[in-house]
Amino acid sequence: MNKTNVKAKSSTTHRHDTPNNKTHIIKFRVTETEKMELEQTAKLLHLSLSTLIRRALHDRPDAERIDLDATGCDQYAFDEAVSPSLLADVAVVVVDNLQNADDKLGESMVRYCRQACADPGASSIVICRHEGGVKGKRLLDQLVKAGACKETVADLKKPEAKLNFVLQIFEGEHRRVEPLAAQQLVAVLGERTGEMAAMCSQLCFDFDDDPITLDLVNRYLTSNPQVTGFSVADKAIAGRTAEAIIAMRSAVEQGTDPIALIGALAMKLRTIAKASAVKAGTITQAQAKTNPWVLKNAMRQLSGWTSAGLGQCIRMLAWADEQSKTNGGDPVYALERCIELISHKGRD
Repeated sequence: MNKTNVKAKSSTTHRHDTPNNKTHIIKFRVTETEKMELEQTAKLLHLSLSTLIRRALHDRPDAERIDLDATGCDQYAFDEAVSPSLLADVAVVVVDNLQNADDKLGESMVRYCRQACADPGASSIVICRHEGGVKGKRLLDQLVKAGACKETVADLKKPEAKLNFVLQIFEGEHRRVEPLAAQQLVAVLGERTGEMAAMCSQLCFDFDDDPITLDLVNRYLTSNPQVTGFSVADKAIAGRTAEAIIAMRSAVEQGTDPIALIGALAMKLRTIAKASAVKAGTITQAQAKTNPWVLKNAMRQLSGWTSAGLGQCIRMLAWADEQSKTNGGDPVYALERCIELISHKGRD
């Protein structure tokens, strides 16, 4: 596989993105044959960033996934991301907002692109997303000149195209989705095709139901596509207490059932617990029954967690669940308590 660059924050961030009429996807380290295959595949599938990432992780199952955002990422964060770590010798590095990269970061990326193309077998895969336009075009051209492969992603303007895009993602996962469920995804996330693609993949990873139903989709969606149970859980796990609480309140105000948010927090904690067990050798990765890159990402979030802390958080979520189902209970207050405790890794 090959390298590509794109994404936010000098620390790892999670974001999935895709089609946009001005979006370019860059991939380092490609042979001429692979370049032709990639270009053909993109035309046939309206290639999305999330699809490219899944392929990279499939081709390099031992690789660690690292997400960066060029808006806040510096050259040192990028250099560290593409270097061997304790978890893996190589990584799939996803760099978002390539157009916002500063000069130093751009120079580092071009230098690594040349290195990766010269020795593809020992290099990490870097995948970048550029929003299009004049900003950052010079870096885009430099990366292509250094050997990266550029793809211009198809625009999804018409509702029919967006619906077909959703159906295509589920088909690629060898799964089915109810027509009403697919339409709901388009209705809520249609203007954010990246998040829409990510949600489709997340639903396939989290549920064995076939087809995916409207009820399952509604558990994860709100009228604001940025406010989902997963975004609340991600912010809490990252220790961003205030942001997580604000997102949670916004979701509840928009009609999201607090139980759905509790479920998302519980799911995140279960993944952390599985990652801890795998790292300790208590269970194998196969026994964890979790998507490999999700598990590896959770392993990178283990710092500071203890068995006692996880247990404390899980008990707090059980109490919040009870509050949500009891007359006179205060589910919002209960969720706030859970978020605060999770943000502090189970330490009061």
